[in-house]
Amino acid sequence: MQQNASRDSWTFEYMQNRLSEIMRSIHDRCLETVDEYGSPGNYVAGADIGGFTRVADAMLALGVI
Repeated sequence: MQQNASRDSWTFEYMQNRLSEIMRSIHDRCLETVDEYGSPGNYVAGADIGGFTRVADAMLALGVI
């Protein structure tokens, strides 16, 4: 979708590296979140809590809540 939006063409290697960076970032964020909320190693909780806090922070920043 990004390539189409910017009318750009990426190499396979660039795409793989970018995807790897994104997935590592998600993994690290999940682990940091569960450590912070006292449930180490629980990836489901990390993803759920991390997603909720990102949405809540965005809503607060926009003045929705």
